[in-house]
Amino acid sequence: MTISDLKEKRIIHRPTPNFDEFGNRIYEQFEYNFKFENGSDKNNSFRLFAKIIDIIPIFLAIHYILNQNFVLSFIYSIPIVILIGAVSESITGTTIGKKILNLKVVDDHCNYPKLSKSLKRNLLCLINLFPSFSDYQSRMGVWGTRMNFNMQLNNHFCKTFVLKKDIYIQIQNLLNKN
Repeated sequence: MTISDLKEKRIIHRPTPNFDEFGNRIYEQFEYNFKFENGSDKNNSFRLFAKIIDIIPIFLAIHYILNQNFVLSFIYSIPIVILIGAVSESITGTTIGKKILNLKVVDDHCNYPKLSKSLKRNLLCLINLFPSFSDYQSRMGVWGTRMNFNMQLNNHFCKTFVLKKDIYIQIQNLLNKN
């Protein structure tokens, strides 16, 4: 079984038009199997902060030790963060930033990704920098355009998940039970 196959049973109580002898509404009970909510799509801000935490020490080292200007330090630090992140995620499932924010990177079988998949995932993180635009209407009725960064594209292409540590443990238990 894989993470994308996990189901969660939920009981839904729906009201009927009938009442009991005390005037209380009678509810029907339905049991449904929903896709397990792993929360990986809700971790966008945590993932962004984790990437910033990962890049800061390398940026500062390049800037102050190698005496590079800010722009070159930033440009040089990107491929270094990609390589270090790929190796770190394939060995421990985390980077420094993800470790601080209690995030783990796993594949669909809840294992740490292989080095090749992790490298591909970290290279594809660059496409997360390209925003998508959508129109929205505020509560006051004013229309506007919203800029969204989808932090899930690299995970979608590589079939990986970035999970909070408690969800990771919960998924491991569910996969071991099945």
